[in-house]
Amino acid sequence: MDLILKYFPNLTEVQIAQFEALEQLYKDWNSKINVVSRKDIDELYLRHVLHSLGIAKVINFSDDSSILDVGTGGGFPGVPLAILFPNCQFHLVDSINKKLKVINAVCEAIELTNVKTTHSRVEAIDETYDFIVSRAVTAMPEFTKWVKGKIAKQQKNELKNGILYLKGGDLTDELKQYSTVKAYLLSDYFEEAFFETKKVIYLPLKHK
Repeated sequence: MDLILKYFPNLTEVQIAQFEALEQLYKDWNSKINVVSRKDIDELYLRHVLHSLGIAKVINFSDDSSILDVGTGGGFPGVPLAILFPNCQFHLVDSINKKLKVINAVCEAIELTNVKTTHSRVEAIDETYDFIVSRAVTAMPEFTKWVKGKIAKQQKNELKNGILYLKGGDLTDELKQYSTVKAYLLSDYFEEAFFETKKVIYLPLKHK
């Protein structure tokens, strides 16, 4: 938890309590339904919570922004971002229903009211959003096909509406077809070794 306060020192008391509660909640749930790998659960704040919040170093979502989290798994990056941006709406989607059960229980326990979950493939979601976030569920060309037509027309944020994708490693080939893509190195914001190869990939997208 000290790690979160190190990089986000201006949290409210409510936010601090919500972040603090995550570790025990995820440990308890993970023993029943495996949503975080066994080796990662002991480093939840580094590998999942802070990693998710890397997106918040790239953008400060305006109030009333809508964000879709695709393939959310155990709720990352959606849940930490929803705690940090209580005035935004987050829609967390995954094709594995038992993972959403964990997310719903965690959100209920910490009284996080700006999250809704849907058990679905993202292609079946018929709504539009200011931003679509995800954590390395597939290669970007495939991902852009999945989320085609899901970007809202109206702009509310400094960054143009689009995708904010947490990914690591050499992405040169994967991203070469996108002239407007931008990669933000998380090592520019976080000093821990875990972030050396981690990035936030930002790709503005046109609305349908």
